[in-house]
Amino acid sequence: MLSAKDNELITRVGPGTPMGDLMRQYWVPACLSSELPKPDGDPLRVLLLGERLVAFRDTEGRVGLMPHQCPHKKASLFYGRNEEGGLRCVFHGWKFDVAGRCMDMPNEPPERGFKDKLRAKAYPCVERAGLVWTYMGPRETPPPMPALEVFDANPRDTTLMAYQVECNWLQAFENDLDITHFGFLHGGHSEAEQLPEGSALRELMRDRAPRYEVLDTAAGVMSGSYRTMPGGTMKSWYLQNYLFPFFGQTGVGIGIGEKVASGWTQKAAGITMKVPMDDTHTMAFVIASGLAATTEDGSREFYNDEMWRSLPLRPNTTDWLGRFRWIDGEHNDYGIDRDKQRSRVTFTGLSNVILEDTCMSESMDPIVDRTDEHLGVADLFHIRIRQRLIAAAKALADHGAVPPGVDNPDGYLIRPGFLELPADLTIVDAAETLRVGDGGAHMPELAPKPWAREDA
Repeated sequence: MLSAKDNELITRVGPGTPMGDLMRQYWVPACLSSELPKPDGDPLRVLLLGERLVAFRDTEGRVGLMPHQCPHKKASLFYGRNEEGGLRCVFHGWKFDVAGRCMDMPNEPPERGFKDKLRAKAYPCVERAGLVWTYMGPRETPPPMPALEVFDANPRDTTLMAYQVECNWLQAFENDLDITHFGFLHGGHSEAEQLPEGSALRELMRDRAPRYEVLDTAAGVMSGSYRTMPGGTMKSWYLQNYLFPFFGQTGVGIGIGEKVASGWTQKAAGITMKVPMDDTHTMAFVIASGLAATTEDGSREFYNDEMWRSLPLRPNTTDWLGRFRWIDGEHNDYGIDRDKQRSRVTFTGLSNVILEDTCMSESMDPIVDRTDEHLGVADLFHIRIRQRLIAAAKALADHGAVPPGVDNPDGYLIRPGFLELPADLTIVDAAETLRVGDGGAHMPELAPKPWAREDA
């Protein structure tokens, strides 16, 4: 459990809050590149870290992101004209480029030079892996982008999806990185014998109460859940990663860099991002990379293509909360089919695994009260993530300490995975297997022994 004070600290993300200030130290995803499909196209409302912003793509294809209110008299730039290299407020014609420079001020005498003295607040943007990333922090020169593998992946081997979760970011994020829920919420209707021999999914179902170790890494925390295999000489490890501030790496059922029994391969570690829109709404961006297989006729299919490409979402609208919302939700009990639940067609009666996660996250109330939780050893990963987040936010607020990973992009060169190792090896040995390149091998915070509950 957390104290009320720490729960408040870790969940609030607006400007000037400890967690909001921490998140602003990093590059964060703002929107899909495809939401700004063409130069001089329609502006886009973006709610991000509690700030109401407007995004636009200028005549040259550059992306701008700035507070939606014009610096003049605070009319919304969402209604502006995106034309000739900038966004023009329709109230008095003031026009701003992607860097916030005032390009035109037609209702002011030019001899005053007022135009050249004014600069609107604007956040720098870059585009990577189909997303617009922005830096909202205090540095004049932003830190480096994290060295995520998906930035270098072949676009034809990647799938990008977005969906909104109507609750606080932390509970949505933690529920993604909860390995044992898979054996119940998503797979409680299945038995291990029904799944491919040697696959991670079979191991997850064979023993639904594994043992755990967690390990601090340069940019976050690694979790290892392990099961002793028949014969006792080997353990199967399933490893996940938390990466500051809200990145998660999972890979249920997928081997790392090799073919597994299900026939799927993974060329690079995908990434899940649970980005706070405000304190009670979260935008999930998911990039699956290299999850592809070659079919008998030689064509390629994406892993679970129908789910990843055809989520049951409402058409987007232009309001602040109008992007990537589920058709089903609390208003209709998430479309639950009790007959399918009773007959064990699925464990939940819900239509897909991502909606199952969303339902559980939103059902916890908009912000979870963690003062009366009852956590067990299966929650070791979440306990350590919270500890690191709270410690980093307090260190930044009290001493100006740079949070983990901000100036160490190579700390993000690590993968999740499903491994089989000799029974006497630990998560430290498994971590060595999952680093990517020389950069990922240098982790000064890598502990010589796993962190355990008694160390808290």
